[in-house]
Amino acid sequence: MNSILNRHRYFTAPWIHAQRSMQLFLTLLVAFCSVSFAMGEQPEDQIPTCPPEQLGLDANHLQRIDGLVQQEIEKKNIPGCVVMIGRQGAIGFAKAYGNRQLQPETQPMTLDTVFDLASLTKPIATATSIMILVERGVVRLREPAADYIPEFGQNGKEEITIEQLLTHQAGLIPDNPLADYEEGIEKAWQNLWQLKPTDALGNRFVYTDVGFMVLGEVVQRMTGQNVAQFAKENIYQPLAMHDSGYLPGESLAPRAAPTEQREGRWMRGEVHDPRAYLLGGVAGHAGLFSTAHDLARYANMLLGNGALGKVQILSRQTLKEMTRPRNIAGQLRGLGWDMGSKYSSNRGEFFSSQSFGHGGFTGTAFWVDPELDLFVIFLSNRVHPDGKGSANPLAGRIATIASASIQRANPHNTTLSTEGAPASASKPPVLCGIDVLQRDNYQALSGRRVGLITNHTGLNRQGSLTVDLLHAAPQVTLTAIFSPEHGLRGKLDQPNIDNTRDEATGLPVFSLYGKSRQPSAAQFENIDTLVFDIQDIGARFYTFVSTMGLAMEAAAQHGLRFVVLDRPNPIGGTIVEGPLLDAGKESFVGFHTIPVRHGMTAGELARIFRQERGWNLDLQVIELENWRRADYWDATGLTWINPSPNMRSLTQAVLYPGIGLLETTNLSVGRGTDTPFEIVGAPWIDANQLAAMLNQASLAGVRFVPVRFTPDQSKFAGELCHGINVIVVNRNSFRSVPVGLEIARSLRRLHPDQWDTSNFNRLLCNDEVYENIRTAADLPSLDASIKRQAEQFLLRRSPYLIYP
Repeated sequence: MNSILNRHRYFTAPWIHAQRSMQLFLTLLVAFCSVSFAMGEQPEDQIPTCPPEQLGLDANHLQRIDGLVQQEIEKKNIPGCVVMIGRQGAIGFAKAYGNRQLQPETQPMTLDTVFDLASLTKPIATATSIMILVERGVVRLREPAADYIPEFGQNGKEEITIEQLLTHQAGLIPDNPLADYEEGIEKAWQNLWQLKPTDALGNRFVYTDVGFMVLGEVVQRMTGQNVAQFAKENIYQPLAMHDSGYLPGESLAPRAAPTEQREGRWMRGEVHDPRAYLLGGVAGHAGLFSTAHDLARYANMLLGNGALGKVQILSRQTLKEMTRPRNIAGQLRGLGWDMGSKYSSNRGEFFSSQSFGHGGFTGTAFWVDPELDLFVIFLSNRVHPDGKGSANPLAGRIATIASASIQRANPHNTTLSTEGAPASASKPPVLCGIDVLQRDNYQALSGRRVGLITNHTGLNRQGSLTVDLLHAAPQVTLTAIFSPEHGLRGKLDQPNIDNTRDEATGLPVFSLYGKSRQPSAAQFENIDTLVFDIQDIGARFYTFVSTMGLAMEAAAQHGLRFVVLDRPNPIGGTIVEGPLLDAGKESFVGFHTIPVRHGMTAGELARIFRQERGWNLDLQVIELENWRRADYWDATGLTWINPSPNMRSLTQAVLYPGIGLLETTNLSVGRGTDTPFEIVGAPWIDANQLAAMLNQASLAGVRFVPVRFTPDQSKFAGELCHGINVIVVNRNSFRSVPVGLEIARSLRRLHPDQWDTSNFNRLLCNDEVYENIRTAADLPSLDASIKRQAEQFLLRRSPYLIYP
């Protein structure tokens, strides 16, 4: 949230008060101006309040909130708070607890108390204003901020985009020194323009106030209004949020919750953040004030696809883009929103993957879950009276109670999954192994000293990293982390990765894709249990299951227990494709004698590995719940996280087993383009002939279109390639491996001299099929051989399957 305040240095300067007076004058002036709304009518002023049961909420369960809040008040973590919970367009729970003021005299908390929202300003005022400008065509997410503020484009900040500022990946420092603001607003901005990035652009997530100050100024430059004026006219007034805005006037002061003292006076209706204060009370990162009822109106707008009644604030598509999760080095963020990061302690444990929210330094939290049709608002002034206190853990527990109180599913949920299949509101959610482990209070790992094999895909359903969950679990001692190919964050595309240290936990990270692919005895010091939690893709040569197999072997040799936190096979568990790996050809890209598309989860593979390798291993699989073998990823309701840099969608995962076979030859499979594994080509291919030949083969569920493309990296980087776009038109009948082999056979016929097949068997690992391809043998004999091998494997694997 906002940076920890320097509570011993506040500056008295006459220009500050003059500036604040001018800002107050402008704000009041705007309030009296007539405003016309594009959508016509203004909504009713009151969100209806209903008994919880009418909204599908368990009233008895919600009463648990009372005890939690009272405990925190008694511990002096908060003086008091307001809690508001709603769904289905109404408020089902609203209570004021304790006091809003303790000094100089006591005042009770009321539901209409006005709070300094602190960093809730970022999404509610600034990010929403930016997205309004985006949908109006005034601002573009992909464009550099320097296009709108030329002074910003210096000292290495020239390429920082609006989207990178909204997602805290611009390499900017969290806050520049308060001294930079002492000489007036104009000088403060000059100092900010001169800042240099402290990290590479897009390299990692660093929460920054500076970035949102810049975004607030973008609003000013592009509209002629500061963010306070623009948000008031385009958000708060249309939504009838009458008690919301910057620099609250004298009429709201009696209801304002004070924070700390500044310059001998209590901050009441005066922004707590020192930088926003020195900027006159209006900034993109802090300064917004509001009430629970006003925020309920804003929340219902979000749950209403950007509209409240007949007032449309954001289009459905704009809101969808704003709340689309971005995985930034393991931190899930939307545009201005938190979705699952190290700042998400105020998020409910049982929120869905669609939820988004934010918190504020002064003790505020706001979360919305479209899948549950739920909002939870927690407002406190935990910094009153002495700057201490703690609110985020309480806010998170209240949000958990709210989501757990839901007794009736959201009847209006028509949210589309990643691939466009409607998510069923009646189907119970798929729980991964980590979700089950967490729900069961980590019982399976209680008292264990754990080494965790994981990467950025090791997340629970709410988006929290398994690393963080195990590190925080009091029953578990997490002592080391092991990372696979592409590293802990999944962004490295290089042959050897060094050992590192995890910044969040301070634990060592041992690379299993460096000098050794297997853990060593020295790395097992202080470990009695290895835990594997990585999302596989369902193809034999995808190396994460090889990492698991080698680690299982090492665990068996050293007497360690091995636990697999199971995850779905994203391309389903019923279809088996491709030839078996020949015995003796085992390698890191082919760990075991299984088909190319095996149709098994990591937990099921672990069972067959242990048995067929003859390991004496204490193996436990924490099983998935509510997943069926026929389910592809888009039936799970889980968020798609790119498991590796070039595996960016479910479509690419479906194509990968067959198309991936080709990339060891002198072909590009689209690495270095926006559509890896959806295209195949080379400079020497006759694209029209190849597409025509493949379409004549009448392969089920697929069509081929001739294309041209130029990869910007990897094979044929910078060279124009001719080839095909592989378009899946019916996923149920499509089979990737036969398609890959038919492409190989066609290339052998069309370009026998140009296509180099010498390395084709590296991933295929089957001499019989390789010789059929190399000699361009008739396809029926090739099909018959592969079919026999697949049928044999279906019988082999059946004792090890877990899921129906």
